[in-house]
Amino acid sequence: MAYLVSLSRALDAMEEERLVPDRKVLYQFSARGHDMAQILLGLRLDRKRDAACGYYRSRPLLLALGVTPEIALCSAMARSGGYSGGRDIGTVFNHPNPVGASALPMSGGVGAQYTPTAGWAQAIEYYRSVLGDRDYDDAIAVVLGGDASVASNGFWSALTIATTQTLPMLFFIEDNGYGISVPSSFQTPGGDIAANLGSWQGLTVMSGDGTDPAETAELTEAAVDHVRRRKGPCLLRLTVPRLQGHSFQDTQTYKSDDVVKAEWARDPLRKLRSYLVPAVLSEEEWADIETRAAADAEQGLERAEARLVADPDTVTRNVFAEPGVMQAMGGQWPTGYVPPPATERAAPDRQRINMVTAIRRTLEHELEINRRVLLFGEDVGPKGGVHAVTLGLQDRFGSERVFDTSLSEEGIIGRAVGLALAGLVPVAEIQFRKYAEPATEQINDCGTMRWRTDNRFAAPVVIRVPGGFFKCGDPWHSQTNEVAFVHQPGWMVAVPSNAEDAVGLLRSAMRGNDPVIFFEHRAMLDLAWARRAYPGDDYVIPFGKAATTRSGDRITIVTWGAMVPRCEEAAEGRSADVIDLRTLMPWDQGAVLASVRRTHRCLIVHEDLKTAGFGAEIAALVADEAFMDLDAPVSRLTMPDVPSPHHPALLDRVVPSVARIRDRIDELLAF
Repeated sequence: MAYLVSLSRALDAMEEERLVPDRKVLYQFSARGHDMAQILLGLRLDRKRDAACGYYRSRPLLLALGVTPEIALCSAMARSGGYSGGRDIGTVFNHPNPVGASALPMSGGVGAQYTPTAGWAQAIEYYRSVLGDRDYDDAIAVVLGGDASVASNGFWSALTIATTQTLPMLFFIEDNGYGISVPSSFQTPGGDIAANLGSWQGLTVMSGDGTDPAETAELTEAAVDHVRRRKGPCLLRLTVPRLQGHSFQDTQTYKSDDVVKAEWARDPLRKLRSYLVPAVLSEEEWADIETRAAADAEQGLERAEARLVADPDTVTRNVFAEPGVMQAMGGQWPTGYVPPPATERAAPDRQRINMVTAIRRTLEHELEINRRVLLFGEDVGPKGGVHAVTLGLQDRFGSERVFDTSLSEEGIIGRAVGLALAGLVPVAEIQFRKYAEPATEQINDCGTMRWRTDNRFAAPVVIRVPGGFFKCGDPWHSQTNEVAFVHQPGWMVAVPSNAEDAVGLLRSAMRGNDPVIFFEHRAMLDLAWARRAYPGDDYVIPFGKAATTRSGDRITIVTWGAMVPRCEEAAEGRSADVIDLRTLMPWDQGAVLASVRRTHRCLIVHEDLKTAGFGAEIAALVADEAFMDLDAPVSRLTMPDVPSPHHPALLDRVVPSVARIRDRIDELLAF
């Protein structure tokens, strides 16, 4: 432990005194003052399925988990072979470890680490109690955070998840009294989160001085043992000094000289030395430890500098899963998963079913054949979902696999990320498209995970999102805005228009190796037009493959979701190709271009707003790639740039109608 604290100090000093001034490190956060407590914690994470998720000041923990100075420094210097291969800042750590404790991918966002860690903790319980995997018997999930992070949505959501589910989770709060320059009293009343949580049911709270070696060791041991023994979650708050600025650029002018002097008087390294010398170590032994740590840091620097910067030509790789290249951790594929036989040829039943039934039947089958699949969200349990999609599934598969969550979209998606990192297949429901907004940070972090960790981690989750108009509209339940998901790198986006496509796309999503947004349009869930025969338990549709629902040679109509039946009806009596994209990421550019080059006209119809809608992307591609083939301007018919209105008369005015689509077709044909 003394060696690791000395090593952490040597790395911090090397960066601050040499590497940052020489611009070899561009982003630096000192861990001085936090280091001893983190290392004492990291040395106790010695089980194969333990996992911790820290934040930008957590390098000492990584050193305790076995990360070498070479890897730590080449990550800080954005060299190849580091945490991200130069794609992410070097202070955002990850450490896939198949034989010991792993460090889950950290985020640059404050508080974003909490709910994924809660998901890992729930995965521990699932593997242990449902799948009977003995490797998880005494595993724990640990999340580290500063005192400012306890004001975040993620902290409170994870706290609710951990305590209501009695999860093996340790909240390790390093309280240095400041969030950059803002005192902790602005983050929590009185500046002491441990005192404020004293009456929180289901949570054991401990607090102490994180600079005192004996007290820190005793508290850390007690907290870890409490969680390992399945006594419930624990929060351990340790007060520590932040001996440098928030980051290298922070001069701490907001602290008085007396405050700075008092912080240095609490330096845990000095206290550690006094505690160990001469009681345990001689002066010479301590000096030898410091010398060895400094030498190892220098050797790590030499090796890190010998590494090249990643090839810029590879920077577009690993946004999505690539054939023959597997992530180290996350999802079911790295564990040897082999998907069941599948076919793109439907074997339909005779009876037509609506989209609700088709989605439910697909979920039911995948739950039946794959015990890693979990289904959850608000009201998905006994109620069966606000749209009845999950009706009866909890009765059949139990509350461990189909379960309700607290009212927190941050918690739903963050939990899904942690479950996926642990190798499970989470299928999370967000009740309406607009309700996904509180989870925006988790959605972004999940999508970028494979890329920003350079394929070390991935979190293939499926998020089911109903949305769009239904009989009436409103600004809260009727939004579509699929383009926002398309603009999040790393997400696949499906927008089925009928029951058969919903089956094939949902099954592909649940068996795939990438995160997927599965958009369920409310107007199509029970629409007669969208009813189809169930295509069979092996039916899949590859993402990026459009369907031509009507063929012609005078105009190409590109659409998706609820606009498909309207476009088909509007095209009656006209020679038109109607292309249902089915997926927006990836989307079938080839099918659209081939059709436009044959028909020489293009109309794009969608329900979302016109400005920056996905139709603009399609129009740009057609203009770029097929301009010389056009006999008329590329045209878009969409909602105007207003929220979805409530009254049906107002809604009918803004959503593209069959009549307006037909009129626009005729205008283009007459051009």
